[in-house]
Amino acid sequence: MPRFSVIVPTLNEAANIRGCLQPLQCRRQWLEIIVADGGSGDGTREAAAPLADRVLTAPRGRALQMNAGAGIARGKVLIFLHADTRLPPDAFPLIQRALESGWRWGRFDVELAGRHPLLPVVAASMNLRSRLSGIATGDQAIFVTRELFEQVGGYPPQPLMEDIELSRRLRRHGRPACLRRKVRTSARRWEHFGVIRTIALMWWLRLRYFLGADPERLNRLYRQGRFR
Repeated sequence: MPRFSVIVPTLNEAANIRGCLQPLQCRRQWLEIIVADGGSGDGTREAAAPLADRVLTAPRGRALQMNAGAGIARGKVLIFLHADTRLPPDAFPLIQRALESGWRWGRFDVELAGRHPLLPVVAASMNLRSRLSGIATGDQAIFVTRELFEQVGGYPPQPLMEDIELSRRLRRHGRPACLRRKVRTSARRWEHFGVIRTIALMWWLRLRYFLGADPERLNRLYRQGRFR
């Protein structure tokens, strides 16, 4: 039985999925790779199949897909990895050490891959906010013991802020291990909508979410890059 199960939710990620999964191949003796696809039409499933243990089609929605992947996972530790995020080479030993030190869940610091001069500032603020708040984002490669994940009921079935809500649930059982080793993730959203605009939009959506706004409504604004 594998020690770790890496679960990758995908939707039209043919351009990224090989780069995500290829570095994991040398660890396959104790690592299980599951791709949970939301109905891609660009060949994502076919590209992932030779590099994954399981490729399943799940109801569309990142939370639903990750829950579906977790539902068939055999590992004792679940790692939720976005298709445009790359784990550092020593990710698994670091996770193992954190768990042996008593942590039950955690995340990595993040580095944004892009050329805009503000991206390092954005990443640093994300890492600091996460460390102070105990809230992790999906870009930070959240890891959690299977036991704790099942205990809190997995990801909430909502289309946005699912990582924040999961962190809230997990935080009731202890703060996260904040690993300073960095995962590298794409800055494509910041570059597409503009760095300043995206920062402002994300803070605005988070504020509205904390004030009780409907996640469905917030998800539409997020996808369109709009405030209203």
